[in-house]
Amino acid sequence: MTSKQRMLTALQRGIPDRLPVTTHHVMPYFLNQTLGGISTQEFFDRFGFDGIVWTAAHRPDTTKGEYADPEQRAIGFLESVRVSTDQWRIYPEDIPGQPHPTTRYHFVTPKGRLSMVVQSNDQTGWVSEYLIKDKRDLDIIAEYMTAPKCDVAAVNKVADEFGDRGLTRGHICCFDVYGQPGCWQDLSCLMNIEELVLMTYDDPQWVHEFLGVLQRRKKVYIDSLKGARYDVLELGGGAASSTVISPKIFEEFVAPYDSVLIEAAHAAGQRIAYHTCGGMMPILEMIAAMKPDAMETFTPVGMGADVNLAEAKRRIGDQVCMIGGFDQFHFFVGCTPEQTRAEVRRCFAEAGKNGGYILSPSDHFFEASPELLHAFVDEARQCSYAAAN
Repeated sequence: MTSKQRMLTALQRGIPDRLPVTTHHVMPYFLNQTLGGISTQEFFDRFGFDGIVWTAAHRPDTTKGEYADPEQRAIGFLESVRVSTDQWRIYPEDIPGQPHPTTRYHFVTPKGRLSMVVQSNDQTGWVSEYLIKDKRDLDIIAEYMTAPKCDVAAVNKVADEFGDRGLTRGHICCFDVYGQPGCWQDLSCLMNIEELVLMTYDDPQWVHEFLGVLQRRKKVYIDSLKGARYDVLELGGGAASSTVISPKIFEEFVAPYDSVLIEAAHAAGQRIAYHTCGGMMPILEMIAAMKPDAMETFTPVGMGADVNLAEAKRRIGDQVCMIGGFDQFHFFVGCTPEQTRAEVRRCFAEAGKNGGYILSPSDHFFEASPELLHAFVDEARQCSYAAAN
């Protein structure tokens, strides 16, 4: 099988020729610090991974007076072209004298100005001042926020050029400047997560209204995906893991909104991988009930979460493809190649039975020994279903 065929077979819960092995986003920090600044695709080729190409191509709807944001300096992580109108403009303002690069983003509308502050270092970025400072800010966002559509031709060009080297992946659109694909997860980037959790008790109607606004924006994007040759798109995010919120909050404030988006994605001919970097065990069945095609990242206890891979396979492995499960913190650094290989074999034994499993680190990594990466991929490539049968 080609890498593309192998992973598509697993996504469809089939049995490929061998265990597919890939990773999530490859961090530029790691490529620069450890591998001399090679590209993501050179990384996949050097170590023999089943490849992934990520692309997010947004376009404005000119018939609605939309245009590409002229103030956008660069495409940030989980970003694409930002969509502006004369009533929704974003202006960046650099803030000097900070310990890290710091930018305030001004969201300018006819009924007021909102702002958020984002900081970054060589590894990642974060929100240091949230956009939502008053519940009435929702009214401004609901009235003026734009909704991107997919640039189908641009996505298909990337997919054609990548060919059979692996999967073409994307994600459901995030809020402008800084966000996540899922509705609850997006909202958690706009206000402090502790305040958001308290609001589910103090003013649940407001939270539901905000989630509905974000959901409608994302659905505009999803409805425009027809004809885009993505192999899988990501929804979700870590802020809905059971190490952050309770199963009750997930059931009431996450599943009702994201399940609608998954259904819409399927109607548009797309597959969805639901991303949960954090605790999953108390909400496994809730996620599977939303009917995504795949679930990730199955972060183990050694990485600070709670996943028992064998139990997860038993409980939901017949419903979705499982992606992840590998402990990159303990087995990409500070161990022997034999220990890395043993961890690969553990993952295969616990989750690989009857296919429907893609081996991957449980989300990003910033440090890894090249020797251990070679052992990781080589051992996975030896996990043959033909031999197992």
